[in-house]
Amino acid sequence: VTAHLAACGMLTPRVLRTREGALAIEHNGDCWRVLSWVEGQAFDFLAQPAQAATAGALLARFHTLLATFTEELRMERAPIHEFARHRARLTAAQDMRRAHRLRDGVTRAVEQLDVLRAAYAAPRATPARLVHGDPKISNVLFDQSGTHAVCLVDLDTLARMALPLELGDALRSWCNPRREDDPQARFEMDLFAAAVGGYGAAARDFISADETAAIVPATLEIHLELAARFLVDALEENYFGWDTARYASRGAHNLARARGQLAAAVSLLRQVAAAEDAVAKAFA
Repeated sequence: VTAHLAACGMLTPRVLRTREGALAIEHNGDCWRVLSWVEGQAFDFLAQPAQAATAGALLARFHTLLATFTEELRMERAPIHEFARHRARLTAAQDMRRAHRLRDGVTRAVEQLDVLRAAYAAPRATPARLVHGDPKISNVLFDQSGTHAVCLVDLDTLARMALPLELGDALRSWCNPRREDDPQARFEMDLFAAAVGGYGAAARDFISADETAAIVPATLEIHLELAARFLVDALEENYFGWDTARYASRGAHNLARARGQLAAAVSLLRQVAAAEDAVAKAFA
């Protein structure tokens, strides 16, 4: 895939071969590989709409170039964006951990999640496309000025999935100007309008009407799917990410992550009409 992107003139990390010509080496039971260095900087959140616009344009170019990639992937990532499956896992985790110390907080979050999920129609099904698979903002490298998106990294998540779910995953990350675990997280409409505008300008002839119609519902769905996943992690306390300086346990940190996703979903739900208008303008 990276060879294809590079041949099309897109900046991308490349896997460097070993002296023997292999793509990786095994050492002490682990697989190691070396990627080429790409100059740039990454952010945990965006500060201005101009950044969102250029990130949208970069992701659009990435998608349109992947549409011309015809070889089979050696590894197919299992489908990750399945709200019903994640919600079922959450129910199972609640049933198995009724005595968990975070039970009450998780229960309140689950109640809010279900209310939000009932407030909108699920995104319509669209054909699977080859996509990045994890287009959160920290996987977008910007130039040294911090204003122009130049490269997508962390390509081990490449997968075929519905394009609106890929865009929803990007937009839920790009449009929250706060940390992912901030209980005051919100959905910033200026960032959203800029992001879909940047994407639309570069991919207006690539994306279908059904796909554009599903962007806003898919963005809501991804917020709630992530909330469900974080709530499972809160009860199971096995997620690798844990800020020990700010949280007493993995469970507490993941409950905060879930609350952040729910707060952003509430914010988006209050602005659905404006979001739909932004999509209509971007892809007119």
